[in-house]
Amino acid sequence: MKVHSQTDVGLVRTVNEDACSAGLLGKNGAWAVVCDGMGGANGGEIASQTAVKSIERQILSAYEEDFKKEIKLLLNTLVYHANAAVYDMAQEDESLKGMGTTVIVAIVLDHVAHIAHVGDSRAYLLHNGNIMQLTTDHSMVQELIKNGDLTVEQAKVHPQKNIITRALGVNPVVEIDYVTVALKEQDRILICTDGLTNYIEADEIRKMADTLDSVTLTDRLVASAKEYGGGDNITVAILDN
Repeated sequence: MKVHSQTDVGLVRTVNEDACSAGLLGKNGAWAVVCDGMGGANGGEIASQTAVKSIERQILSAYEEDFKKEIKLLLNTLVYHANAAVYDMAQEDESLKGMGTTVIVAIVLDHVAHIAHVGDSRAYLLHNGNIMQLTTDHSMVQELIKNGDLTVEQAKVHPQKNIITRALGVNPVVEIDYVTVALKEQDRILICTDGLTNYIEADEIRKMADTLDSVTLTDRLVASAKEYGGGDNITVAILDN
């Protein structure tokens, strides 16, 4: 396993409200977490960093060679604890009221990817020259697409495309989506914030992945999002099987 991550403020924002961390788990595992914060003043930055630090700490402290037996429970628990950490901080500081963050955390063990997420940060599977989105956005436009009121193409330019319907830290309890996928040799899991997917289509990501190793691909994706405008913070993590 290999894992590589990068976060960038972009070309327009003055503060990076994204945060990420990643690492290896023994010989056959890796993990990564990506968050995209929101909130007034410096709330978004604090929310994302708090969630990432909480999840990183829990993964490293809980890791054992056989923790894969309860991986879903582990993922749900660490996201719940991160939610509580952000929520409690907001309750204690009036200037942070309403802050929150998306979260997507992936753990790969023994060729199986386990992914938990809240919000509109995404996970993709890169497999044999193809790309597949593994997560469903928790967003207003995704609800409109689901109900048949909006097409995918219309959603890309909708003025409220950045409004999410779920976020970490906004409420004392959070609903978490969980997905698993078996990986073949050379498969890759890519997780990212919408600062990437709002600027680069999935098919373009696939084309880059066909010819680039994961370190170069991560760097190139961030650079390309900036070339296309870089209007948001950009964060990418790739877990390479």
